[in-house]
Amino acid sequence: MADRRFFVNRGPFSIETVAKLAGATLGPGVDPARMLVDVAALETATGGEVTFFDNPRYLASFRATRAGACLVAPKYAGQVPPGTVALVTATPYKAYARVAAAFYPPPALRPGIHARATVDSTASLGADCQVDAGAVIEAGASIGARCWIGANAVVGANVVLGSDCRIGPLVSLSHCLVGDRVVFHAGARIGQDGFGFAPDPAGHVKVPQIGRVVIGDDCDIGANTTIDRGAGPDTVIGPGSWIDNLVQIGHNVQIGRGCIIVALAGVSGSTKLGDFVALGGQSGLAGHLRIGTGAQIAAQSGVMGDVPAGETWSGAPAVPIREHFRQIAQVQRLAREKGKKE
Repeated sequence: MADRRFFVNRGPFSIETVAKLAGATLGPGVDPARMLVDVAALETATGGEVTFFDNPRYLASFRATRAGACLVAPKYAGQVPPGTVALVTATPYKAYARVAAAFYPPPALRPGIHARATVDSTASLGADCQVDAGAVIEAGASIGARCWIGANAVVGANVVLGSDCRIGPLVSLSHCLVGDRVVFHAGARIGQDGFGFAPDPAGHVKVPQIGRVVIGDDCDIGANTTIDRGAGPDTVIGPGSWIDNLVQIGHNVQIGRGCIIVALAGVSGSTKLGDFVALGGQSGLAGHLRIGTGAQIAAQSGVMGDVPAGETWSGAPAVPIREHFRQIAQVQRLAREKGKKE
């Protein structure tokens, strides 16, 4: 159960309502008016709570759960324990996400500008925005309706935000155009100048970074992630892309739609990612590469060349994942043979 000091439960909901939220079907003989009061894990759920089963690794926990209802794939629907109602769906985890969001929606906005916020007279704010203490909104900034600007966040001069954006505490935005429903978690830094310079033994010469960052609708940018503005072309984050905490995106990078970039990854300047690319944690991409649509890069991989669409690469330097596994197997075999000789 969530700690009520930090999270507000909007339940209870009837089991019929939960099924509709999840896009799930109820089995025969179920009382649609039965109430569910919360969400919980398989191991801890009790009769008034709803849980989900999606990973076969937790089959034993699923079979022993005491939950009132369980979101479950069709092939496991007949295995729910007595007393647990099966809510049958092809995508239990996604269904659980929708249900949990109904029980625990984001905090409601408290429209208004805090007395200790600073908003330039030439900035424009849409209806029902919340601007918290210490926030700064600079000249010419344009902020859409129902946005939240967190404590000590800075929205730089002439930055454009769409509607329903959430700007966490200590975020800084400059030189950027942002779509609707974009979330920036605490400490994200967007639009600082890119790492562009001409090397010189007498002293490196800075190359002016005169591009922008353009972020599409429905993106989610993690805490302390940095996205550099372009050197001339823009840095672009496609709609629906989600970027985890502590990620570095270099100047001129172009990221397609629906990409996932996990914590501590880094993408060097001018590299282009197609749609629905996934980068594992601590992976690194060299500059000026092309990563094809749907490609996946395993955690801690170092990518030095282009990756074709739909392929999964791994290792450092990264190669197609089957080749990487063959390399590992061969090294292990050589090590065993050497050990026998010694």
